[in-house]
Amino acid sequence: MKVPAGFFETLWSFVSFLPYFFLLFILGLLKAVIICPIVVGIIMIANSAVIIGLWPAHFIWTLYCVLRTKRLGPVLKIVALLVLPGPLILWPIVGIVGSLLGGIGYGFFAPLIATFEAVGVDVTDKCYHCFADGCLSTIRGSYTAVQDFIDFCFHAYFSYMDELSEKVPKDEKPIDIKLSKLPSCLLATLVGVPVDVFLITALALWKSPFMLFKGWKRLLEDLIGREGPFLETVCVPFAGLAILLWPLAVVGAVVAAIISSFFLGLYAGVIAHQEDSLQMGLAYIVSVVSLFDEYVNDLLYLREGSCLPRPRYRRNMKTNQEKKKLGDDDNNDLRIKRESSLNMKLVSERSRTLRKAIQQYKPVQIWDWLFKSCEVNGRILLRDGLINIKDVEECIKTGNCKKLGIKLPAWSILQCLLISAKSDSSGLVISDDLELTRINSPRDKVFEWFIGPLLIIKEQIKKLQLDVNEEISLRKLVMEHKNEKPDDWDNSDFPSSDNVRKAQLQAIIRRLQGIVASMSRIPTFRRRFRNLVKILYIEAIQASASSNHIGGITQHIHNKNSSAGAKDVKDRDGTVNVSAEKKPDIGDMV
Repeated sequence: MKVPAGFFETLWSFVSFLPYFFLLFILGLLKAVIICPIVVGIIMIANSAVIIGLWPAHFIWTLYCVLRTKRLGPVLKIVALLVLPGPLILWPIVGIVGSLLGGIGYGFFAPLIATFEAVGVDVTDKCYHCFADGCLSTIRGSYTAVQDFIDFCFHAYFSYMDELSEKVPKDEKPIDIKLSKLPSCLLATLVGVPVDVFLITALALWKSPFMLFKGWKRLLEDLIGREGPFLETVCVPFAGLAILLWPLAVVGAVVAAIISSFFLGLYAGVIAHQEDSLQMGLAYIVSVVSLFDEYVNDLLYLREGSCLPRPRYRRNMKTNQEKKKLGDDDNNDLRIKRESSLNMKLVSERSRTLRKAIQQYKPVQIWDWLFKSCEVNGRILLRDGLINIKDVEECIKTGNCKKLGIKLPAWSILQCLLISAKSDSSGLVISDDLELTRINSPRDKVFEWFIGPLLIIKEQIKKLQLDVNEEISLRKLVMEHKNEKPDDWDNSDFPSSDNVRKAQLQAIIRRLQGIVASMSRIPTFRRRFRNLVKILYIEAIQASASSNHIGGITQHIHNKNSSAGAKDVKDRDGTVNVSAEKKPDIGDMV
């Protein structure tokens, strides 16, 4: 389909597009009306049962862990015990309402979007998929959402509480606040929450029409000119859907701003405590509104900066007047960066070649690589005896999965870092034809926290310049040895005797295991890890059965030969007359 050039061609393209779009839209609405109540019922009933059933345990166990923890000082512990009952009492209400809204959103929009996705280029039998897609898959997705929520309430919550209540090193000081600073912190919080909620809400409502009409203008321009996200012909139906749903995106942005304003107001108490000044806490309350205004202006490409005042809320922070005294060089640099960012955004949206050259990886692709790598390394470790069937059975039956759930992913990531350090890559080499860098990594905060430390660890490994023997011995050290102090490796086969080198490698391993431990609390990780354990369990059973089978055949042949030799001896002595018997067939045993 050629992009329309003249006015009449554009008008005819728009008129011919309308029936096609409305048929898909009506079909998607019908599917959403049928599927949405089922999804809402599944998510609401299951999540509500989990929330209400576990609420007493969560309430009591949270207060108990805070009371016994050594990580918090006495003053902060008392404040937490006084404040926590409020959120804990509200948790069932928030959880049930959130499940209702999430179920409605997922049950309505998933079938609707799947209907439009069914007309894609790679889809065969488009008519069938327009009716079928988004029905059973959405219902299965609701079960997956419930399973992830259950994993969070059962596994992630108690994992956090266990970490809070575990013993701390003697040299680690507990987190505490001074009693003399407490009044100023409470006052700053009590002032900051209502002021910031009101001002940021008003600012978000004031900017929302700009977001609405600028978004509509850009979507209509892309639809008519077939540029931006609608460069491909098959993406044209999504243009109408995006235009219709754009007001919901604006409403969601305003709601997110209102919710975040509450936490921004609470942070005023933290500023007052850190700076030991009520004045700094009050200054932050004013400054954060200006920062929010500047962020929205940059997001919507409005005027630079903000016209609102921004007083200094840190002692080592420069004010706007001090920055102006330094000259306009910094401002010019910021303006150049902003313009180049805008130009790059427009070019990347309009350029088909650039969008293909810079491939943006999704979080699910990183998960796929990690668990595929764990599966491959798990099979190798099973073959080499570093993992056995008892480890897998212990993980399934008792839930003790430290060796499989922590050490196996840590070794898989460490192996990736070793390869990346050797290849002089700027990122992480996660396969032969795939390199993960800061440019093409997922734009997700969770993965930024995950990938950023890995890139730093990779540079540390590169400076160590490990030889082949050290890399080979690391696998056994990660899987079977402790990594707390250099003496733990004395009885190992590690070729180097340098305690400083050992300590550096042990610190890297401990950090990787800590990263994996944090990742294991994500419900998606928990669900996919169970599938990995099942695969490894089947592999271990097959390997055990194969070895037993081969050993049985070998023992049977050995016994047969020994028996035949004894019978020949007896025949020669004339003591036993052996009659012809049917010999056992090894093929029948197999």
